[in-house]
Amino acid sequence: MVTLRIGDYDMRRVMVDNGSTAEVMYPDLYKGLGLKSEDPIPYSSPFMSFDEKLIIPKGMIRLPIQTGLEIMEVNSIVVDTYSLYTAIVDRPWLHTLGAVASSLHQKVKFSSGDQVLEIRAAKEAKCEDLEKVVIGDDPEKFFQVRTQLPLQEKEELIEFLKRNIDVFAWDACDAPRIDPSFICHHLNVNPSITPKKHPPQRPSREHADAIRKEVIKLKRAEAIKEVFYPE
Repeated sequence: MVTLRIGDYDMRRVMVDNGSTAEVMYPDLYKGLGLKSEDPIPYSSPFMSFDEKLIIPKGMIRLPIQTGLEIMEVNSIVVDTYSLYTAIVDRPWLHTLGAVASSLHQKVKFSSGDQVLEIRAAKEAKCEDLEKVVIGDDPEKFFQVRTQLPLQEKEELIEFLKRNIDVFAWDACDAPRIDPSFICHHLNVNPSITPKKHPPQRPSREHADAIRKEVIKLKRAEAIKEVFYPE
């Protein structure tokens, strides 16, 4: 993923996909640019998303993408679906720019005047150093706070957590009978299909004991229940 200047804004989380043939714009970018629903021109050719779902575009819009001193106008397909990316740029943009993308080296190189410029992929955020803070006498009940926090801020945070210790669930039994309107897990299965019994998987004794304890814990908390199906 790279950062590109699209329109008048620097947009992060732009994916460079040299295996695709269409630029795509997702809702975060569409809203961030302040575009209106009437701005895109009609475009109704469907395509497949990464999760193999059929997507019907909302339209197409032409926007400038600036890379260094080079500004290229490209047509972007507007879609209304969730994505980790704000946009996808691909072969048409790469060819217009005269750029070469390398997934191995995580960079894009292109000529600008008598220079060769490059765009590097955004670095992944590194996990910060965390300090374990035990609350009370039970060593299994603890929080992790950032080591680099200023001392006063860290003390205030720990004091706040101690004052509100009762709102945390340390075990599944601490939060029985969660309202389904708050959260509910559904299996994507066809109710008209008869369930098939799979051959039993035989885990190691160590794993089997851990699984048994976890199932007992969840049943005691009434988070799950046993169901029997006819053969």
